[in-house]
Amino acid sequence: MKVVRVGIATDHGGLALKEELVTRLRAAGYEVVDFGAHSLCVDDDYPDFVVPLARAIVAGEVDRGVAICGSGVGASVCANKVKGARAALVHDHFSARQGVEDDHMNILCMGGRTVGAAVAWDLVETFLTAEGSRAERHLRRLGKVASLEEGR
Repeated sequence: MKVVRVGIATDHGGLALKEELVTRLRAAGYEVVDFGAHSLCVDDDYPDFVVPLARAIVAGEVDRGVAICGSGVGASVCANKVKGARAALVHDHFSARQGVEDDHMNILCMGGRTVGAAVAWDLVETFLTAEGSRAERHLRRLGKVASLEEGR
């Protein structure tokens, strides 16, 4: 799958990092759908931005997503509440790649207060260029995860 449309969302805790990543994504030729925040408001709430991003992923409106909050934890927890979203908090190159390959992760979560711009860009590039495995063992595991969403 060639990733073309990237959704990105943050609250106040990741606004500066989001702005840096939006600039880099556009310069690299990606179409960016920015779900906000668009200005610094310390009283905003990450679910207000992350949930629309996760829903857009599931609806196929964007190919992959990047969700940022102060630590990345809240964004990850929140995104995973949306059926079909597969989000993970990632701090390393290996997990950014393998999360897509083995687990078909579709939302990369990071902390705007924990990851610098250079590392964040490496993680985003790795995440966006990785492709999901079609190996039987991975698909079997994904089926088991999907059954959890159905309450089984």
